[in-house]
Amino acid sequence: MDTKIRKRKKASVNINDCVACGCCVKVCPRNAIKIWKGIMAKVDSELCVGCGKCAKECPASVIEMKEVIL
Repeated sequence: MDTKIRKRKKASVNINDCVACGCCVKVCPRNAIKIWKGIMAKVDSELCVGCGKCAKECPASVIEMKEVIL
């Protein structure tokens, strides 16, 4: 029996360049992004649905959508 590999996109933050502006937090429909210790955004991959709104909104362009295997 073949097992089907499921792929989905999830948000990923480049923590070295994130300025913790919070723009991504405001647009996330699932509250999957939090500002951690006031220095960077962190994504909860369990909550992220891969909509890409955060990546579009990020003024520093440090969020990208990466394909992950489920």
